[in-house]
Formats: sequence, structure tokens, C-alpha cells
Amino acid sequence: MAAESSKQFWKRSAKLPGSIQPVYGAQHPPLDPRLTKNFIKERSKGNTLPLKNKKASSFHEFARNTSDAWDIGDDEDEDFSSSFQTLNSKVAKATAAQVLENHSKLRVKPERAQSALSDMPTNCKVIKSSSEAQLSRSPEDACVRNALHKQQSLPLRPIIPLVARISDQNASGAPPMTVREKTRLEKFRQLLSSHNTDLDELRKCSWPGVPREVRPVTWRLLSGYLPANKERRKLTLQRKREEYFGFIEQYYDSRNEEHHQDTYRQIHIDIPRTNPLIPLFQQPLVQEIFERILFIWAIRHPASGYVQGINDLVTPFFVVFLSEHVEEDVENFDVTTLSQDVLRSIEADSFWCMSKLLDGIQDNYTFAQPGIQKKVKALEELVSRIDEQVHNHFRKYEVEYLQFAFRWMNNLLMRELPLRCTIRLWDTYQSEPEGFSHFHLYVCAAFLIKWRKEILDEEDFQVNPWGAAPLVGRRVGDIIAPVGWFMCRWLNIKQ
Repeated sequence: MAAESSKQFWKRSAKLPGSIQPVYGAQHPPLDPRLTKNFIKERSKGNTLPLKNKKASSFHEFARNTSDAWDIGDDEDEDFSSSFQTLNSKVAKATAAQVLENHSKLRVKPERAQSALSDMPTNCKVIKSSSEAQLSRSPEDACVRNALHKQQSLPLRPIIPLVARISDQNASGAPPMTVREKTRLEKFRQLLSSHNTDLDELRKCSWPGVPREVRPVTWRLLSGYLPANKERRKLTLQRKREEYFGFIEQYYDSRNEEHHQDTYRQIHIDIPRTNPLIPLFQQPLVQEIFERILFIWAIRHPASGYVQGINDLVTPFFVVFLSEHVEEDVENFDVTTLSQDVLRSIEADSFWCMSKLLDGIQDNYTFAQPGIQKKVKALEELVSRIDEQVHNHFRKYEVEYLQFAFRWMNNLLMRELPLRCTIRLWDTYQSEPEGFSHFHLYVCAAFLIKWRKEILDEEDFQVNPWGAAPLVGRRVGDIIAPVGWFMCRWLNIKQ
């Protein structure tokens, strides 16, 4: 019966102009129209406008015009004051006191509620229905019990603070790991802790990305810098690091000699241009480390020497090996706070891993860079097979692949992608047998196909308002400008 009468009450209250509408989250019912039924009838007779001409306010209108669910709007002050005059003071005060108790945590304004209680008259009569008179011993007790019964019959809604999800994050601000991420991390740790790491299985697990916690040791293994045998790793690291700093002692002073001056000068010019927007790479100590790494590699590989673009290839390794000793934001970390031994380890490991990478693509940087020429030609053939329409569009407007793809091959897309995307992409590159030399072609082709619609809509790739040389490469780069955002989405990068 209570549920049925409550349902009927909501139906009737929706038709009453100026009545209190049900509010989401309310813990007490609006005023019962059965208590004020006679008053409304009497008041409607004295109104200048007929009751039927007034439009019933909807819940959405009420919500839009109310800043606080428990505040009284200006247009309803008169209705409330008149309604209160028809209620017994004990009933109203008991109901209001119970409301204040239940809503002490819902931004109730106590001063306003107390003011309303103090302004209530004490000499009014109670208007009761016949059913209420039969169920109660006194009019006051019946109204109080009825109001409290309705209040308790409504379900309680839990209050969820807006900052609940923020409190779930860890100290670094990164979202907590999911069950799947924890499972993958545990699998990596099992592979890496085994006596002989299964490199094929490690590559398979690394293809969709390597967890940050195990990325440094995984990269050392995938690049061939560390052996799969766990017992030999410590001795190998010690031996290779000592070997690198032996090169420093033997060759680094020759940077001032005449036959090495051009190489060192070019390295010294390019280092400040490496990721200029990241504070980490603008620190003098980091730039000195990069100068030593690049100079030693150049004089040990005279067939190519130093070529612009090689400086970019050091940064992912340096950041990954630095993250092994840093828990906070690496891009803004002050490396002077690290010990000399840690810095030497990071420098040597970055040199050897970069050397392993360049061993597979060294023909990209020899005279006339034949490796890049071959890769650009392979990209052209690949696009002609998988999307002939895009390929013919380039031919129609005399766009040469070398004009926009040369930098993609020379810098391995590092100038087009944010550093965190490059690190994630290199997880996959290193898990492939020839990731940097062959798989990279398919990534470049995927970019062209991803933005094929924008490319096909472009009809003038050589527009240059200043009348200088054609800027085809820059124009294609502008078309594929969202590549960084696309890579973040594609690679599902969170860190």
C-alpha cells in the first residue's frame, strides 16, 4: 500500500504548479499535497489567473533554475511561506530537523534552515485526511510518523567524491597497472630471471611493448649487448664498460687533432639541436656524454664517420638506461644528482646499444647514403602495391618519395614522433630480426595509408609563398602532422 500510495503521490505532484519536484539523491520526500490540499483549493479561488493556465514546471526546468538542491528559489518563496502557515509547527520542525540530520554532508546551509525554523508560526492547524485520522492517536504524531516513514522508505544513495579516482593513482601520477599489465610484467620477470633467457619468447613478448620496469635489461638482451646466460651478464657488463672507457682514454683527446676537427665540430654543433624542447638534453653534462659517445663511434667507423641524424639515435637508449635509476620524470631530471659510477654505466651502455643498432643500418650513413636510397625505393614499391591510388597521386603531381621519406629513414621517424612514442616503437623494432632496416618500411607505409584521404585531397605539394625551392617534403610532413598523436593511440602509450 505504501509503495502504491507513493506512486500515486508522484503522479499527482507532477501536476501541481509550483510544487517541489523530486530531486535526484534526495533523502526526504517533498511536501505531501494531501496535507495542503484544502489550502491549494482555497488559494486557487482567489488567484487572478485560473490554475489551468499555469504551466506545470518539469524536473529539468527545476534543475536548471536551481543552483543548490536545497535552496529555495525566489519565485517559490511565497508558495513556501504560505504552505508553512498551514502546517503545525511541531510537524514542520520535526521534519526539518530530520532533513538537517540526514543532509549534513550534502552542502546544507544550516543558517538558512535555522532561519526558516525560527520564522515558522506556532498557532496553525493541521489539515489531515480521513485515513490519517484513523491511524493516529493525535494529529501531530500522525504527521510526524507519516513524514518519517516516507523518508525511511526511500533508498539511500551513496555519495561518491569527485576526487575518488585521483586518490587511486600512485605517487608518480601514473594510473595503476591493470591485471593484464601485472601478468605481462610477471612473465617478463620470469623470462629474465631464468638461467638461460629464451630470446625468441622474449621477442614475442616484447612486440606489443615492454614494461617500463624491465625495459633496460630487455633492450640490452634484444640488441645483443648482453648474453642470454644470466651468470655471464655481470661480467659482460663490467668488461664492455671498461672497454668503452678505454676507448675514451685512447681516442678522445684526438678530437683536437686536425684530421678529426671537422668531425668533432659537426658533433659539437648538432648536440644542442638534439631534442631541444626536452630539458634533459640541454644539460651540459648530458651534452658532454653525447659528444664522447658520438666521437668514439665516428672514429671507430671511418667508412661512414659521423653523419647528421646519428645524434638522435642515442637519445632513446640514454633515456631508457637513465630510467633504471630514476623513478620520477626523466625528461626533467637533473643528472648531476647521480653518482659518477651510475653515469659511466649509462654512457657505456648507450654507446654499445647504439653501436649494435647502427651495425644493421650503417649503409644509411656511408658515402652517398646508399642504404637510405634503397629503403626509399623499397617504400615506393611497397606503397604502389598496397595503395596504387596514393602512389599514382604522387606520380601525377611529380612528388618524389625521396623528398619526404629521406628524413624518415635517416632519423628513424624520431623527428616526427615524441620521444615516448619512439621508445615504445623501438620495443617492437628490437623484437623483429631486422626491425630497423626492414620493418621500419612498413611503419612508414602505414603512415601514408593512414592519411591517404588528406594526401589525395592535396593537389599542390610545391606551394611556396616566398618563391623559394619546392617544399614537397615539408608539405607531406604537414599533412601527416598528427603522426605523434596517432602513434600514442596506436601504440597504447601510458607512460
